[in-house]
Amino acid sequence: MTNFKKVFEHKQEILRNKPEKTRVEVSAQSQLVEAFRSHVKVRDFEVIVDQPANMDSTDRGPRPSEYVLAALAACHEVTYRLYADAMEIPLESIAVKVTGVSDAKGFFSLDEETPAGFSEIYGTIAIESEASDDDIERLRQAVNRHCPVLDDIRRPVSVDLKIERVQAAST
Repeated sequence: MTNFKKVFEHKQEILRNKPEKTRVEVSAQSQLVEAFRSHVKVRDFEVIVDQPANMDSTDRGPRPSEYVLAALAACHEVTYRLYADAMEIPLESIAVKVTGVSDAKGFFSLDEETPAGFSEIYGTIAIESEASDDDIERLRQAVNRHCPVLDDIRRPVSVDLKIERVQAAST
């Protein structure tokens, strides 16, 4: 198994010596193609986002909120792996299962006081490790401080989406 401590330390060194490299910009581009199905491009990857059949859609991919949960779970795994190695805490395996709870009244505009998104996210982090409970707790605290997706969910993030009117392609 790869140890990522060197990667972690190398990245820290680069960022200390070149502060202009600290800003990281990522982007996604999405196009609605049929019913509620969207094709989303992220770097060189294309993913399908959809709604289930009970929404009269094609059910060809997870819904957007399920991708939020997937991002949280995977980001936790990455952050646990990276920080376990950086902190020299043995970590044989990690798996994360998360569940989000929302109230459909918010999305379907039945109650303006009800949020459209998750009101609660809970889950389990399954860790295989010979480390002490104290070391696992130190690791958990580091991950909770440094997991980017967890930070995005917990902290208000400025979002500015502008409308750009486009003309229909002429035939």
